[in-house]
Amino acid sequence: MPTTLKPTIKTGAVYSRQEAAEALGISLSTLKRLVKNGHLRVSKPAGMRRVFITGESILAMLDNTAVERGA
Repeated sequence: MPTTLKPTIKTGAVYSRQEAAEALGISLSTLKRLVKNGHLRVSKPAGMRRVFITGESILAMLDNTAVERGA
């Protein structure tokens, strides 16, 4: 039976890569792979090396991801 797991993510919030990974319960390398493959959108302020992930982007990715429990 498909189930959706949503951590407490605020739509108007902005998260660092580490914060987003912790909120999703995944490793930083997995989060980077999700970004690289286009599953998560990042925002990069001009002149900064740092990237940020919006709560909306995280929730959109979760809405498009089905999690199934094993029998």
